[in-house]
Amino acid sequence: MNTTKQKVQSLLQQLPDDCSIEDIQYHLYVIEKVRRGLEAADTEGTITQSEAEERLSKWLIK
Repeated sequence: MNTTKQKVQSLLQQLPDDCSIEDIQYHLYVIEKVRRGLEAADTEGTITQSEAEERLSKWLIK
């Protein structure tokens, strides 16, 4: 199992040499959000596509 440090090192190796601190922060942010989302899906469950569409229908332009 990879440690957090190993995951960060792997990310840094994948990014271009001229990336900014903001680029690194953004990628770390996205990775953490995805990790939390997957964890929530495991513990809280998920909803179907139709349920998601129903919940989001008020926000969609028709």
